[in-house]
Amino acid sequence: MGLFDKLFGEFVDVIEWTDDTQDTMVYRFERYGNEIKYGAKLTVRESQVAVFVNEGEVADVLTPGIYELETKNLPILTTLQHWDHGFNSPFKAEVYFCNSKRFVDLKWGTKNPLMLRDSEFGAVRLRGFGTYAVRINDALKFIREIVGTDGQFTTDEISDQLRNLITSRFATVVASANIPVLDMAANYDQLGEFLTQRIAPEFAEYGLELANMLVENISLPPTVEQALDKRTSMGVIGNLDKYLKYQTGAAMEAAADNPGGGAADGIGLGVGFAMANKLARDMDSGSSSAATPPPLPIETQYHVAVNGEASGPFSVNEVRARIMNGEINAETLVWANGMAQWKPAGQVAALTAQFQADQPPPLPKS
Repeated sequence: MGLFDKLFGEFVDVIEWTDDTQDTMVYRFERYGNEIKYGAKLTVRESQVAVFVNEGEVADVLTPGIYELETKNLPILTTLQHWDHGFNSPFKAEVYFCNSKRFVDLKWGTKNPLMLRDSEFGAVRLRGFGTYAVRINDALKFIREIVGTDGQFTTDEISDQLRNLITSRFATVVASANIPVLDMAANYDQLGEFLTQRIAPEFAEYGLELANMLVENISLPPTVEQALDKRTSMGVIGNLDKYLKYQTGAAMEAAADNPGGGAADGIGLGVGFAMANKLARDMDSGSSSAATPPPLPIETQYHVAVNGEASGPFSVNEVRARIMNGEINAETLVWANGMAQWKPAGQVAALTAQFQADQPPPLPKS
């Protein structure tokens, strides 16, 4: 710095900081030789906290506002600099601006898969990813514990340590939760809230507040995901025989649209192999329709009018038994599904033979 800059700093001393980096957490205001003029103006904006350090010792922590560095505004500094007699010359000090805004969209994720025991798949490996947000809520502790004398401290310098802390606690929480892998997605919000409560006290030891933590994805290894996709695909396909017929028909239609193309030959060859395999299976085990027995016949159920009220339904055998017992006669009204109206039992074809059997045959003529 030249002589003119030094002199200009002596006569015009305004201490302030505006951040355009979006990732700077602490910034040390640079002055020539760390000399700050008595009576200088210190501006602390909203979302900022200024830590005033005099000769290596914290003199004050200033919240948003405009301060004039003089005796009445900095009583602690008065004792340190012996200004009780109005000494009015530059003094050596440092001002650290702490950005107290919320730093969002910070990433976390597991470097290596976590080995867990799942109730459905057995031993599995999981990876977890997400974001979190932090803010400085104790500027003095943050400078003492983390920043030190760093002139410009960014989120990159602490993100690795915070990420390691999160993934370590994430492994413990997920392993003890006993949530099946396929149910993890339904519990992302609960996992995020629980992790926030679990980790927040450890962040507070650094002077940081863990605003919120989100679990965005918990995934299986690629090979396991592929196997799971195949299993899901089989469930979607359903009837494999119908699916094969549909694919065969689609292939034949495509071949018909392009009879001279090379693709048609390949499609026809694939269809031929598929049909040959199906015919071979049919010859070995019979056709699929013959292998499947027809549905059982549905027995007719009858409702019987007894004392003006409908009773039943009864099977044909039950109705015949009641005819034999005399509970139902030829005039008793009955009804079954498919009949337009109630009919006497003697007029129903399925029951007529039972009434005729009750009549003895005519005597032989002598």
